[in-house]
Amino acid sequence: MDFELSEEHKMIEKMVYDFARNEILPIIKEHDRDGTFPHELLPKMAAQGFLGICLPVKYDGAGMDFISLGILSEGMEWADSSVRETIAVHLGLHALPIFQWGTDEQKDRFLPALAVGEHIGCFGLTEPGAGSDVAAMESRARKEGDHYLVSGEKMWITLSDVADRFLVFAKTQPDAGTRGLTAFLLERGWDGLTTGTIKGKMGVKASNTGWINMDNVPVPESHRLGEEGEGFKIAMSCLDNARYTVAAGAVGLMKYCLKASIDYAKQRVTFGHPIADHQLVKQMIAQMKQRIDLGELQVRRVGWLKNKGVRNTRETSMAKWFCTEAAFATASDAVQVHGAYGFSDEYDVERHLRNSKSAVIYEGTSQIHQLLQADYVLGNRVDKPLRCPMPAYDPDIWQS
Repeated sequence: MDFELSEEHKMIEKMVYDFARNEILPIIKEHDRDGTFPHELLPKMAAQGFLGICLPVKYDGAGMDFISLGILSEGMEWADSSVRETIAVHLGLHALPIFQWGTDEQKDRFLPALAVGEHIGCFGLTEPGAGSDVAAMESRARKEGDHYLVSGEKMWITLSDVADRFLVFAKTQPDAGTRGLTAFLLERGWDGLTTGTIKGKMGVKASNTGWINMDNVPVPESHRLGEEGEGFKIAMSCLDNARYTVAAGAVGLMKYCLKASIDYAKQRVTFGHPIADHQLVKQMIAQMKQRIDLGELQVRRVGWLKNKGVRNTRETSMAKWFCTEAAFATASDAVQVHGAYGFSDEYDVERHLRNSKSAVIYEGTSQIHQLLQADYVLGNRVDKPLRCPMPAYDPDIWQS
């Protein structure tokens, strides 16, 4: 395994970080303060190919690999977690599942508009009473002729009021537990479908978060993703994509916090010396770098596995768990290095600390990932091959 980024990856990295500096940082603080979604970034992200970075060119994607998706996620969260969330949800939780599980007709129909940002997608799994406990889902889908009637409520849905298309899950067999879940592709404007925004969040304030309400929404059978009863498998494969972007984004957040802490520690003087000379500040900075190096290795490994088309649920879970906890600790240390100034939004480390807390909760809490990892080690959990595995990355196919 080569740990060096290819020249193509380095080019993508420069493009992503230039975008983060020039387009995101100048506007994100005001959006965070106001709790508003930066709609103006979407066409700019689309123009760079970010919204379809790892979709094949035949679907109007950029044809890049999964390591490129990790680089993009890292750079977006280096600037702000909210922007990285847009990539995670639109691409990782909506477009890539269609690419993996969709029919040829569905891929031809839905993916091009998603890849170029003509449509924005979101993902509806969590409910008011069902988060990690997916089997507790209350949403229902009843077959009637050539369509389904879908009813239920989804909560804590990123891009709920921004998205044009919704990948949602409902029980077609209510008594079958997770085996009774089915996935559906809904569109804004359909009868019975309404959305709203949640206010008052601690962090990721520049990301739109809300709810989806479905009241007997008529969904054509052609908009069912996968087979009936495959919804749980589809949802978990979706999370493998999103958790990868979360882990990669956490590395970017840590990199920003480290650089900000180094710059501040070198110019802030106490007791006649820059605080960078004080041992306990050095300790915090050294630990930040340690977390970054360990997290980066895990993220790079997952990207490599994804490129090979190897199922990576365990490795992605581990990376998400470690990197998000490491990011929260790093952001906290960065605020500590900045002292009272770190408690003010004059410095971006304050925003990064608030944002980093959300990532240890969404896409599976740290406690859920701990339990998953324990079950893998104890032999209580073994991942079986999927009917529709994610294809291995082949540049001859992706870029043609």
